Amino acid sequence: MKIITGGVTAAKGFRASGVHAGVKAGSDPAKNDVAMILCDGEAAAAGVYTMNRVKAAPIYVTMEHLEDGVARGIIANSGNANACAPMGHENAVKMAAAAAAATGLRPQDFLVASTGVIGVPMNVEAVEQACPALASLLSRDGSMEAARAIMTTDTVPKEIAVCFEAGGKEIRLGGIAKGSGMIHPNMGTMLCFLTTDCSIAPDILQKALQDVVKVTFNRVSVDGDTSTNDTCVILASGQAGNDLIDWRNEDYDVFYEALTFVCTELARKIAGDGEGATKLVTCTVSGSRSEDVAEKLAMEVIRSSLVKAAMFGADANWGRVVCAMGYSRAPFRPEYVDVSFASAAGEIQVCAKGEGLAFDEDLAKKILTRDQVEILVNVNEGTHSATAWGCDLTYDYVKINGDYRT
Repeated sequence: MKIITGGVTAAKGFRASGVHAGVKAGSDPAKNDVAMILCDGEAAAAGVYTMNRVKAAPIYVTMEHLEDGVARGIIANSGNANACAPMGHENAVKMAAAAAAATGLRPQDFLVASTGVIGVPMNVEAVEQACPALASLLSRDGSMEAARAIMTTDTVPKEIAVCFEAGGKEIRLGGIAKGSGMIHPNMGTMLCFLTTDCSIAPDILQKALQDVVKVTFNRVSVDGDTSTNDTCVILASGQAGNDLIDWRNEDYDVFYEALTFVCTELARKIAGDGEGATKLVTCTVSGSRSEDVAEKLAMEVIRSSLVKAAMFGADANWGRVVCAMGYSRAPFRPEYVDVSFASAAGEIQVCAKGEGLAFDEDLAKKILTRDQVEILVNVNEGTHSATAWGCDLTYDYVKINGDYRT
C-alpha cells in the first residue's frame, strides 16, 4: 500500500468540485461552502451515520437513497446543518433534485450531507443556484475544492488517498473529511466521503465500512458531544477491473486493511484539528483482557477534560489518566497499571504497578510540549489493545463555541 495524491478523486471514475454559494448569511465569499462528488457510472455504495437520536434531515434522505446499495454522487454543504430546521426534509430533497438536474441524473442517485448550525432554516436556494456551477467544474483535480467546501471550524482541509493491489489489479481508495468540534462517538460533527475503484458488492462494502468505523471514527473524541449530522459514505466505481469481491476472501482482507488505514488517518486529522487544539493526543491501552475493555479505557482517557487540560499545559499529571480509567466501568486492576508519555522528544514512564515513579519533570515537559503526544497505558492483564484519538482542551475552544451561532 502506498500513499498517493488525489484525495476523493484519486480512484478511477470520480470527479469533484466546490464553490461558494453563500449558504450562511455573511459568510466569507472566498470560502467554498457547497461540494459535489460524482461517479461516471453507477457505484456500489454504503453509509454509516450518527447514533444521536436527533438526526439531521439529510441523513434520512441519504438512507432512503441508499436502500438499493447504489449511488452516483454526493451533494454536501457547510454553513447550515439542516437539523431541527423548518422544511428540513423538503430542503434535503431539493438539494438532491438540484444536483440531479444539473448533471442529468435522478434525485435518488445523490446522497445528501450538511454541516453547520442546528435549528436554522436552510438557505436551499443558494445550493440550488450553485449546482450548475458545481456540475460544470467537476474535475479529477477537484478533491481539495470539495474538501474546503465542507469545512466549518476546521482550520485545515482533510484528504488522503492510497493505492494497493488486489486480484492482480491496482486499486485506489481515497477520501475527504471534516470535523473539528462536536466530535464524539457514535460517530464523532463529522462528515467523511470515501471513494474507490474497487469492484465490491454493496453488502460487503457496507460490512467493511461499519467494521472500520468502529475502530477509527468511533474512537475519536474532541469534546464529548455526538453530532446530529455525522455521516460517512463510500462509493465504489468498480473501474479497477478486479474480480468482484462478494465474500470475505484474501482480496477483501487487503481492501479492509486499506480502508482502515485511510479512515485512521482521517480520524487522526480530525482529532488533531479539534476546535482550539494545539496537539493531537493518542491513547493506547495494551495488555488488556479484551479489545472492548481496552477501547473503553482509552476512550475515557481521551475524553477526560482534566486529561485534556493537562495535555494543553504539558503537565505530566498521570493521576488524571488512571482516574479516568477508574470511572470508565471497564474491568482492570489498578495495581497492575503502567503509564508512560511519549512523543518525538522521547518517552518517559511515570507510573508502575499503579504507583507513581520519580521522573525527570523537565524531560516530561519537553515530551508533552510537542504537537503529537502519546499516552501509553499497559494494564498487564492480557494481550489485547486499542487506540483512541483526541486533543488538548484550550482557551480557544470556549472562545469558538461561545459565539458559534452568531
